[in-house]
Amino acid sequence: MAEKKVTWLELFCDLIYVAAISKSTHVLLGVNEGELLFVYLLKFNLIFIPVWWAWVGQTMFVNRFGRDKFHDRFLLIFQMVFVLILISSLSVDFDRYYIPFLVGYIGVRAITAFQYLSVIRKEKSEQNKAAHYLATRFWIGIFISTCSIFFSSWFKYIVLYLGIIVDIFIPLFGRKYLVKHPVNTTHLLERFGLLTLILFGESIISILSVLHPQLGNWKAIGYSVLSFSLIISFWWQYFDNLEKKIDKSVKTTGQIILYGHLFIYISLSMIAASIQLLFSREIGYYFILNFIFCAAFIYFLSTTVVFHKYRYENEKLKIFHLGLFLSIIISFFLFDIFFPVSGLIILLQINVFFLIYAKVST
Repeated sequence: MAEKKVTWLELFCDLIYVAAISKSTHVLLGVNEGELLFVYLLKFNLIFIPVWWAWVGQTMFVNRFGRDKFHDRFLLIFQMVFVLILISSLSVDFDRYYIPFLVGYIGVRAITAFQYLSVIRKEKSEQNKAAHYLATRFWIGIFISTCSIFFSSWFKYIVLYLGIIVDIFIPLFGRKYLVKHPVNTTHLLERFGLLTLILFGESIISILSVLHPQLGNWKAIGYSVLSFSLIISFWWQYFDNLEKKIDKSVKTTGQIILYGHLFIYISLSMIAASIQLLFSREIGYYFILNFIFCAAFIYFLSTTVVFHKYRYENEKLKIFHLGLFLSIIISFFLFDIFFPVSGLIILLQINVFFLIYAKVST
């Protein structure tokens, strides 16, 4: 498979999407006392998933068909305009910002679908079938979401997200076409890895902006040190696996990578928000305990699944390792349930778990 590198324009586009993800994460800081964890996470995901899917759509097109020609650059830059509209409309107050949200999302997805249409006649047989399938089917989800404008009240959101769900499942339904035109695994992992790296940096910035460690404020300093240590653990585990344990010559549809990273990115946002809530908000103990351990478990499980598929055979983790990781995180969680501890101790436990996870898995 020909070598394919991430372009500077792709990286610039990623920075805009990181701004959207960062703004989505702020929704997690607006939790109300007594709010159910499920409702809380639902609000966040309703905002986060369209942003993630808009980025994934463009990333997968560039991976399979992008040539970095003038028309590719023009369409990507044009798409960024709609991403900015989408960012400006991200809010828990959906009714107030619904129209710009819809315009931004539909604009991004329509350009991606048009890009697939534009390459149909330029590709060889199997590539042509994959492009034709995606070019024609993506318009179904776009049409359904667009129809939401004709409804009022809560029903328009059902129509909007029904279209998004259809859109997300289309690559899964078309696996028989996509498997014959596999992704460029090296490029795809590099693209997701770079976005993940930027998100790590964004997490540090967002955490420190709230903690404001000052001389003599040992609580803030402790949270800052443990937060930084946690991000370093994530970096160690993620990029050591990416560079040393992964067989990038594997030919697949890339679906485990793209869908798995949805949960990686959600969990990173949850962990960043939970650290800030532990430090700065009077949120119920058991709520925040469930929240941070849920985030840690999602990150552990999603990274394990994503990397397991692409590991060299002799590097794959065994059932023993899975049992070890689960026993550690469950033990910490149960201990905190029966013997309430401070936020710093909870954060220290999460650190210990991920340090062990990073060491054993790399």
